[in-house]
Amino acid sequence: MPDTLDPHVRFGSNSGQPITRRDGLAKVTGGATFAADNSPDSVLHAVYVPATIARGRVTALDTAAAEAHPGVTHVVTPQNRPPLQGDPSDKPTMFSFRFEALQDDTVRYAGQPIALILGETLEAATEGARLLNPRYEIATPRTGLDDAAHYTFDPDAFGKPADTVHGDPEAGHAAAAHSVDVTYETAPQYHNAMETHAVVASWDGDRLSLDMPSQALSMTCAGIAYYFGIPAENVTLRSPYLGGGFGSKAIPTGPYVLAVLAARMTGRPVKMMLTRQQMFGPVGHRGQTRQRLRLGTDAEGRLTVLDHAGLSATSTFDDFIEPAANASQGLYAAGALRSTHSAVRLDVGTPGPMRAPGEASGSAALECAMDEMAETLGMDPLEFRLRNYAETEPGTGKPFSSKALRECYAQGAERFGWADRPLQPGQMRDSDGLRVGWGMGTAFFPCPMFMAEANATLRADGTAMVETSAADMGQGAWTALAQIAADSLGLPLDQVEFRAGHSGLPDAGVAGGSGHTATAGSALHAAGGDVIRQLGEIAAADPDSPLHGAGNAGYTARDGRLYVAGDDSRSDAFADILARAGGAEVSGAGSASRAPEAAEAHAMNAHGAVFAEVKVDPDLYQMRVTRLVGAFAAGRIINPRLAESQLYGGMIWGLSFALHEEARHDPARGHIVNADLAGYHVPVNADVHGLDVISVHEDDPYVNALGVKGVGEIGITGTVGAIGNAIWHATGKRVRQFPIRIEDLLGD
Repeated sequence: MPDTLDPHVRFGSNSGQPITRRDGLAKVTGGATFAADNSPDSVLHAVYVPATIARGRVTALDTAAAEAHPGVTHVVTPQNRPPLQGDPSDKPTMFSFRFEALQDDTVRYAGQPIALILGETLEAATEGARLLNPRYEIATPRTGLDDAAHYTFDPDAFGKPADTVHGDPEAGHAAAAHSVDVTYETAPQYHNAMETHAVVASWDGDRLSLDMPSQALSMTCAGIAYYFGIPAENVTLRSPYLGGGFGSKAIPTGPYVLAVLAARMTGRPVKMMLTRQQMFGPVGHRGQTRQRLRLGTDAEGRLTVLDHAGLSATSTFDDFIEPAANASQGLYAAGALRSTHSAVRLDVGTPGPMRAPGEASGSAALECAMDEMAETLGMDPLEFRLRNYAETEPGTGKPFSSKALRECYAQGAERFGWADRPLQPGQMRDSDGLRVGWGMGTAFFPCPMFMAEANATLRADGTAMVETSAADMGQGAWTALAQIAADSLGLPLDQVEFRAGHSGLPDAGVAGGSGHTATAGSALHAAGGDVIRQLGEIAAADPDSPLHGAGNAGYTARDGRLYVAGDDSRSDAFADILARAGGAEVSGAGSASRAPEAAEAHAMNAHGAVFAEVKVDPDLYQMRVTRLVGAFAAGRIINPRLAESQLYGGMIWGLSFALHEEARHDPARGHIVNADLAGYHVPVNADVHGLDVISVHEDDPYVNALGVKGVGEIGITGTVGAIGNAIWHATGKRVRQFPIRIEDLLGD
């Protein structure tokens, strides 16, 4: 695959246009079928029983009471659970985790499945679950970062970040004329997509059909197949619509496997949909962190060292270490850089990738520490960042998109009015007497690419069908990917049928890491190019075609016509070419992955800058974010409307991280006491004001053939720190934990 932008591809007829979501009408009218909307004949309803303690074992279950319920058909416990062919402790795919599936009576975290109830109705299964009345032997739970010994690990697998050192950190500390040494903490956060996890499982012999939301269809099929001892091709997964994912729906979990097992055990379809409370346990979360940052500068305010040590919580039975300290790699040009990680095993479900894993937590602490360093120097925070941003990737020397970052700083600051910001805190009040503060943070996110495949078929009538197993969890993939496919074929969007969300289609890779558009889009682009190549060969060999004899001249396609490259006077309509060839269809295939030589030669990241205004009541200490201006450079934007929506969403999540989200554990039993959307706070409309997104133009010819980067996660980075810094600027009090609470400001 080429690693530079294809000069013959014409973008703009479809790509680059703010087209509304192709699936929007179905979603707002109820026509979209989500996983739990499927109810096959004779379906049984499954409800898993969650542990209400975090550590101990189950000593008794009242199975007789549950079995006596007239609507309950089966009660599954560790004593009668059918065997699995694959061990739940094994990791058959890249994104696999160990999970609990009624292996024994041990309780490792609150919310863990301890039994499964099947009923003819959801109400019967739910009532049967209540009748089980579990009793426990309770051990003291460990839910805080200091409740167990800290440990280090070998970074040999997914979820175990490597430590990184460039230069001599100790020499950097010794050479520093000014320094700060600060520690920040971030709370555990839980995925709360609008659609909770759900599955409808049906067996036909050794073939399995699943309706299940998935961000990685092919990988999920392989994982499920492993646990049931069948070939991956025997699993059919339908996932046309996802009501949000945030990373949690790329990984098979214990409840999913139990539902599939129940379907095989009973010979009937089984449906399970997690309750909102059950989202706080077996399906991953962002682990809590404690981060120590030590920064040093010379007398001119240039960083001599950036030393970032992260401590992250994981479960007692698996490792996923929030890679927070990695946020300090690849952004600021310190003389020496060090990022290290350690962990602590707690009685919680295993954390996992959650929107901007590592970068969200790490940038929150880093951007506040950068402001603390600027404060020590008596320097404007923007000036300090401009003095220290990297021209080349630290440690590797790879060319960096520094021009794009400078533009983000400049355009964001101008739109926000940063030049009017007083240097000292506590200097601004609004007309109502509220304290006003302005803060900023740098946004940064890598641009990964996975592997993907796609097919494209040009029909005899000149319309087309394109296929890849892409996942749209609300980011607009159905629309943006179709736009790319239409441009690759030179057709109007309304003449292209886009098929996705089914495991029987070519593997579209993973919808995660803000890399789905780049990955699946590049595969679709290649498949369309293959069709155009074949169509050109047909036309060049046809004496009746105006393109006859064009041979190796190359072709471009637009508006359903094929042109000789560089010569618009010679063209032929797709339908005419195919009609003269006997009305045959032309099918093409494409694949995509990042060229290794491109990744080795160039740093690949998206950049941005976020500016925040907060207002704080001087008596009640209530905080409100009244303005957020974000400027982002993310390569070629396929759909400005969708990109803006994603960036808004990221900034709102950053606001949520800074002021709202926090799971709290009961100290005696270890369960989460605010495991619902009443107690686990996220922003609502009244909390969100003054959002403004600037899309900074950027041409990156190396990141992939389309020049596409991601916008789904970068909006969080920068925003959290910007809000924390603005609260300091309003009040003069530095809070070093997130979320920031009213009580944190008392006594200032």
